[in-house]
Amino acid sequence: MKNLFLVSLFMLVIAPVFGQTNRIIRVEDSLTHESIIGATIRTSIKPIIGAVTDVNGVARLNNLPGDVKSLTVSAVGYETESFPITVTSDTLVFRLKSANEVIDEVTVTATRTNSRIDDLPIKVEVLGQEDMDEESAVVPGNVSSILGDISIIHIQRTSAVNGNQAIRMQGLDPKYTQILRDGLPLYEGFSGNLGVLQIPPLDLKQIEIVKGSVSTLYGGGAIGGMINIVSKSPTSEKPEFTALLNHSNLKETNLNAYYSQRYGKTGLTLFSGYTNQQAVDVTGDGFTDSPQIKQFNFHPRFFWNPTDHTKLDIGYAFTNEHREGGYLPALEGSQPNAYRNITDLQRHTIDFNASHNTSETNAVTFKGAVSTFHRQNTDYQKLSDGRQSSVYLEANDLTRFGKQQLIVGANLTVEAFRKNPDSTRLVDYTYSTMGAFVQDDWQVGEKVAIQAGLRVDHHNTFGNFLLPRLSVKLKPSEPWTVRLSVGTGYKTPNLFVNQTPGALNVSLIFPRLLPIDVATVKAEKSVGANVDIAFAKSFESGFSVQVDQAFYYTYVNTPILSAFASTSSNLGAYTQLINAPYNLFSIGTDTYVRLEYKAYELYFGYNHTLARRDGPTDNTYLPLAPQDKFSTTVAWENDHFRFGIETSYVGTQYLYNNQKVANYWFFAGAAEYHYNDHWRLVLNAENLFNVKQANYETVVSGPVTQPSFRPIWAPLEGRIVNVALKYTL
Repeated sequence: MKNLFLVSLFMLVIAPVFGQTNRIIRVEDSLTHESIIGATIRTSIKPIIGAVTDVNGVARLNNLPGDVKSLTVSAVGYETESFPITVTSDTLVFRLKSANEVIDEVTVTATRTNSRIDDLPIKVEVLGQEDMDEESAVVPGNVSSILGDISIIHIQRTSAVNGNQAIRMQGLDPKYTQILRDGLPLYEGFSGNLGVLQIPPLDLKQIEIVKGSVSTLYGGGAIGGMINIVSKSPTSEKPEFTALLNHSNLKETNLNAYYSQRYGKTGLTLFSGYTNQQAVDVTGDGFTDSPQIKQFNFHPRFFWNPTDHTKLDIGYAFTNEHREGGYLPALEGSQPNAYRNITDLQRHTIDFNASHNTSETNAVTFKGAVSTFHRQNTDYQKLSDGRQSSVYLEANDLTRFGKQQLIVGANLTVEAFRKNPDSTRLVDYTYSTMGAFVQDDWQVGEKVAIQAGLRVDHHNTFGNFLLPRLSVKLKPSEPWTVRLSVGTGYKTPNLFVNQTPGALNVSLIFPRLLPIDVATVKAEKSVGANVDIAFAKSFESGFSVQVDQAFYYTYVNTPILSAFASTSSNLGAYTQLINAPYNLFSIGTDTYVRLEYKAYELYFGYNHTLARRDGPTDNTYLPLAPQDKFSTTVAWENDHFRFGIETSYVGTQYLYNNQKVANYWFFAGAAEYHYNDHWRLVLNAENLFNVKQANYETVVSGPVTQPSFRPIWAPLEGRIVNVALKYTL
């Protein structure tokens, strides 16, 4: 009995000692995984025990009581978080998220590393959530307007009657800009020919713009730049619901709705939108300057996080559209034999993204998409009818070790076009590309970071391509950042991506296109270089300044262009694709200035580009590529109102054979009223001074049954005024 008493007394004395443990804790940035110096770690219950991380982001907690189940971690510029203590390891790794009000938390998904925008060696411009929220009420029908506000991007209208638009970057033709949706190249070939920019912004999180040659990332096509359109994800277990109604003087009505919510380990986003636009003849020449459009979009996405290490999201996107333009009496039925351009299309896409963190320093991702695109078009009373099936699959492995991030992966792209019975000479084809890529992001020191990439592609028709790329970021001092990038690219021949004719009067309508002669037409290859110097600083007074000066150069060998063929039809000479007897080059500067002070905001952008042919006998400027573009925005906002004025100038623009056209200014203004954090009323006016190409020249000529259209180099619709009502739950 005496012995039992002594044993019990001994256990009571030593129990507090054996119940205590020593823990080594490392605190990292949640995005970059870099060490956080000076982070405070403490218990949340008494007795309070704490420590501060050293220069390696490491702290030691000695004599930690055994009943402590969690630790609170805080650091300047980061959100304070509480982390559970695992029993299995003496060394714990805690990752903090940076605070939105102190550090820019915008992350970029297009580069696959989900890095913070400031940490990337490659220059990326992001239009964020606030921009998308504003644009969804100002121009709710599409994203072309907000993209056109950026000085280095020029929105080119490619048809006088059907309203189709395309993007030019760095003065190059639209085919050299690659468009992604959630990191997936869904708009290639036939499926990218119409309506890509008709994506409504309501369910978008951000748009990422990568300037210059980045074909190493996703394969051929990103020679002038790449644009990644990123969808929203559910962020809260409270439901988010937004509904929007818009109407314009061009008889366009938009009705859009978005819903988002998390349910524990699952989540859902759902977007649905309808656009009804009537055909309008603005200039009085009898032809539609704004086409008839009836479009329906449906986009649900499902999210599942079965564990903290595994994520899966699956989405479905459906678009159905009827578009009709031409001679207005023909559309109204009074002159059925006059010219009409009628398009019916359907797009179905299923996409997925699955990722699993196999360890704290390794993540495996598998993503892809399967889509079908069916389009029927009647032009000059000739029918073209085709369907494209597309597949994109990618697997990659991201490993972080020390100050490096290494990503290795492979992808498969399939583009299968099948022609239905119609009046064209198009033929079926199947293109497939197998690619492998490796990219290493290395933070050499506090002032130097390097990103090196290499891609190898094999195209089943046009052969093999080797694409190296190198980017360097220098940080000479805190407010300054310098980025240098050199990359290569390629573009395979495709009938459906040459939105700009190679010469005046060469037609790109489907009934005049001849199949590609794969024995003689070769892929284009390019090399490009970008230099970017940025200055960003915030002051205690609330004033902040951001200045960005970029320089770029791109050279394209033997570009593919559309040319007259020797054969002809009742519509005129057929069109064939050939390799040009010249090369192309684009050289320019891009200036970006953003000033903010309390409720005021000023943006200024200026782009100067010289894009021309480089051949023994042909050195003309590239058509429809403005050499000067100036953009500015002034905005003021308080708790209930926001006012903004936008101005842009387009100058030194040439058509074919160095034929210069007039310079013009473009003004826009918007006023918003916010009520009770739920309602937003927006009045927006685009092209306030009613600038139209018809003010300078006749756009349409010839008989109403076989009209001819001038190249489009200025707005056609004139002034556009719209009123939108937006409700957010």
